[in-house]
Amino acid sequence: MYQYTEFDKQFIRQRAAQFRDQLERFQAGKITGEEFLPLRLQNGWYVQRYAPMLRVAVPYGEINSAQIRVLARIAREYDTPEAAVINEANLAQGQFGSKPLPTNYAHFTTRQNVQFNWIPLSKSADVMDLLGSVNMHGIQTSGNCIRNITTDERAGIAVDEIADPRPFAEILRQWSTLHPEFAFLPRKFKIAISGAREDRAATAWHDVGLHVVRNASGEVGFKVLVGGGMGRTPVIGTEISAFVPWNQILNYLEAVVRVYNRYGRRDNKYKARIKILLKAEGQKYIDEVETEYQAILEHDGGVHTISQAELDRVSATFVPPALSAPTSVTTLATEDQAEFDRWLQRNVAAHQNPALRAVTLSFKRLGQAPGDATADQLDLAADLADQFSAGELRVTHDQNLVLPWVHADALPALWLAARQAGMARANARLLTDMIACPGGDYCALANARSLPVAAAITARYQDLDELHDLGEIDLHISGCINSCGHHHSGHIGILGVDKDGKEWYQITLAGSDGSALSGNAQVGKVVGPSFSAEEVPDVLEAVLDTYRAQRLADETFMNTLRRVGADPFKLAANAARHPAPADATA
Repeated sequence: MYQYTEFDKQFIRQRAAQFRDQLERFQAGKITGEEFLPLRLQNGWYVQRYAPMLRVAVPYGEINSAQIRVLARIAREYDTPEAAVINEANLAQGQFGSKPLPTNYAHFTTRQNVQFNWIPLSKSADVMDLLGSVNMHGIQTSGNCIRNITTDERAGIAVDEIADPRPFAEILRQWSTLHPEFAFLPRKFKIAISGAREDRAATAWHDVGLHVVRNASGEVGFKVLVGGGMGRTPVIGTEISAFVPWNQILNYLEAVVRVYNRYGRRDNKYKARIKILLKAEGQKYIDEVETEYQAILEHDGGVHTISQAELDRVSATFVPPALSAPTSVTTLATEDQAEFDRWLQRNVAAHQNPALRAVTLSFKRLGQAPGDATADQLDLAADLADQFSAGELRVTHDQNLVLPWVHADALPALWLAARQAGMARANARLLTDMIACPGGDYCALANARSLPVAAAITARYQDLDELHDLGEIDLHISGCINSCGHHHSGHIGILGVDKDGKEWYQITLAGSDGSALSGNAQVGKVVGPSFSAEEVPDVLEAVLDTYRAQRLADETFMNTLRRVGADPFKLAANAARHPAPADATA
């Protein structure tokens, strides 16, 4: 993984010191809350429904065990609200039926970042110092700027990779960090890169999606998609260039973002994303980008052209770690073999090095929100990384962790250790491996709670035999139309909506993130009027029963849905509604 230079380290330390000064001036009344707002947002500090929320940057998902241990320390020592705060939160959410809200944990996000929900603002500067001690920060995890750049969690090790996207992601990170021209864009801006033939980074759903490609001469470049995004208006990105040479990608992106910054709407935040600009202007926007790109090359001299020496410098930090084969191979008990084999099938992926594997540690389990990790669980994950993966991990966009450097001979020992740690559930890409946002229990923007719905579904589908029989199903849950749970791209999407101050849930079918399993990216279609929270698990069961009845041998949920159409599924979903109270007594 990328090794921070002395410049990087000094920059992070200085930024932490700057934030401490800003916080102290705010606490002393020398700057107002309004003046402090953009300063804390620049460092990842929000104020949520009940307490501050910190979003920690994990560039393109790469993280090491030392960093994980600091996150564990923050969860254990700092993610503890004052008694009055947590009591107020539990009383308020208890009125909606929520159980006491957990504290002292971290949450993996769909942007490969990490969030904390309860750190008092008074302790925020101490936390930033701790993060800085392991080269971490919250810069550009919030605000109307270029956010954390994401990529495939198997970047650099995937067997179908055209070129490793991580050096380019790092170069993009350096280019975009505190970019003076793009610090106050019309809205937040998200970039994803895929270096593989299969798109595992959902690039079509981003403001900019980059695909590594080779032209007829074998030269490496990027196919560029622009204007993807979720929210109130879900849009699939438009290809605006089939091939941009790798050394010109910064100049080209400079043009893409500059034209957006110039013409993007600032009068209405719901119409401020680049997807709205591209939808409104179409070819005119694309032509403007091309004109700006040529001006950058010819008039400005292509100041952001990437030299071979710079690419080599950055690439040299991504060399595979030195690994030695295990001195002994663990033998499993006979009664464990079937469970282990199932885990191999679901949670272990092939590697460019035939002797190695990439292993998913599941953070989707009963009694815990998807993507949540306690302080102890974080420490255990760090231990597993040190023992089995050269101290390195990846945060995935579907809210798990991946160990990218596991020796194949060590898999039995890893599985036993992961099982003891509670991270070996063989449910990767299955129904309970769902994506879910924190929802109304935490987020002030949410219309409804996500987590109780996720918990109810998880509780109903605990039988691994049943889950494996159902096969790979992508379930996504969002608590509001902002779509932080990516419900638009789920095979089954669940969206929380507000109706007369009550929580209701809209169900969509046949969404796709662009992966091989899902097919080309597409927006899920609504099955009908929204459902109550109590109805959602029954509606989901009705949809899945329809799949069981309609599928052919070994046919996936998505393939069945495409073959027979949505109508049988819609009929089943709507038939699962609970009778109204008046009808129930008739």
